[in-house]
Amino acid sequence: MNASPAQSQPSTPLHAYVIAGEPSGDVIGARLITALRDSGKLTVSGIGGPEMEAAGIKSLFPYETLAIMGLTEVLPSVPRILRRMRQTARDIAACEPDVIITIDSPGFVFGVIRRLKSRTCPRVHYVAPTIWAWRAGRVKKFRKHFDHLLALFSFEPTLFEQAGFACTFVGHPIAEGAVARGDGVSFRDRHGIKTNERVFCLLPGSRRGEVERIGPIAADVVRRIHTKYPELRIVVPAAANVRVIVEKLCSDWAHRVLVVDGSVERYDAFAASDLALSTSGTVTLELAYAGVPTVVMYRIGRVTGGIVRHMIKVTYASIVNIVADKLIFPEFLQSRCRADLITPAVEDFLKYPEKARAIGDTARSIAADIAGSGDKPSVRAARAIRTIVDARRTG
Repeated sequence: MNASPAQSQPSTPLHAYVIAGEPSGDVIGARLITALRDSGKLTVSGIGGPEMEAAGIKSLFPYETLAIMGLTEVLPSVPRILRRMRQTARDIAACEPDVIITIDSPGFVFGVIRRLKSRTCPRVHYVAPTIWAWRAGRVKKFRKHFDHLLALFSFEPTLFEQAGFACTFVGHPIAEGAVARGDGVSFRDRHGIKTNERVFCLLPGSRRGEVERIGPIAADVVRRIHTKYPELRIVVPAAANVRVIVEKLCSDWAHRVLVVDGSVERYDAFAASDLALSTSGTVTLELAYAGVPTVVMYRIGRVTGGIVRHMIKVTYASIVNIVADKLIFPEFLQSRCRADLITPAVEDFLKYPEKARAIGDTARSIAADIAGSGDKPSVRAARAIRTIVDARRTG
């Protein structure tokens, strides 16, 4: 199912159960809910964060409890996660939805799906697993528990269809995000940042564990950079669920630090930034789309890292570098995620602004190709979901 399914009848009532367990999934879920409602009558239940709640969902429980990763974070939380899995499965059974839509967060959603006693409605997973990057064997597990995948990248449907798994390309969410609408001039005006002042954007993670693990490394980089560039303005766009932790991290820095949250502030900050230091993840693609030259860092726990290292099939971590198949954004991962190694890469952007701008322009071009054109991804996804449900009803 490589092409987008045909448009379904907009008047068909639909009860969708949507599950998202982290900020990026919350944004995708909110846009999907809006698109589903625009395409016909909709009732929505499930689990989500502030974006999905603003779109009309009443979350079964606070979704922040699911935003954990790595063995050292997961193990102490197992009893609570298991309770949430059982609670969600019971809620789905009680709701009797027309379709179950899970967005990323495979660890949690697999636990929920396995606990469902009925398979009367289709199960759709949005954001296909990156089998082209690591753990190709996961496709068997997804195929067993789900009926359809919605993919972000155009090359993914072929890979899954070869494995006998229905998959539809809907496009990357960055194509309809607010990144392109970021207003750097307004951001500088709001926060008293002069036109000639350079802005260093710092993104230490969107999960508590990430910020606690990587934040101190980022803080060390900032301290080192600030000794040579005291005039540099530091801006930290924080996910709402970790803002308190981020503010605590920045509280002892002996220079001006601006912590902001919310999508408008976030993308305006990107537009105002001359360079960035960011954890690996979707945010690096957003920074690329905004044309911000970025140094990428990431570190997971030693035990988890030792396991994952043997499963990875790609050379790079950042999607921009993966797609380009070369190092566009410098990367410092695991044992190389150290302030003494990261700092020179950041300084390189500061010393050679023309080189940095060229890197930002190259990244922007790659990100634009990834985003694609045409209908919004959420509209394609909503159309695919209604078609899948209609096929089950008439089949």
